[in-house]
Amino acid sequence: MARAVKDKELVNTRLASNYGGWVYCDSCNENIGYLCYSTYDRLELKYKCNCGSIGSILLDFEDSKTGQDCSDELVIIKNRFCCPNDNEPLITILDKKVANYEMKITCKSCGAIYKKVK
Repeated sequence: MARAVKDKELVNTRLASNYGGWVYCDSCNENIGYLCYSTYDRLELKYKCNCGSIGSILLDFEDSKTGQDCSDELVIIKNRFCCPNDNEPLITILDKKVANYEMKITCKSCGAIYKKVK
């Protein structure tokens, strides 16, 4: 079932689909990652692409619950950042395509807000 998007702000970024799939830098058209469709409730991502472009994503949904801050680290399974509670994939960021990034992502199943900075 499709989710109703409440907030969607993309800066110098485009998604393959409405709220998931491949993530591209608008300046150089490079694929910088993959956002899983159904496992996250909210995403805040700011990044600097290797081409020098600065991009960001803010996405959340009408049915998103308020998450709670968490100090746990995301686990990496097959290049994907996953929730450590259930190993569900949330997002992939291709480190070799971005100079740096700052991310907060909320897991839909457990409500934890994970933070990652590179």
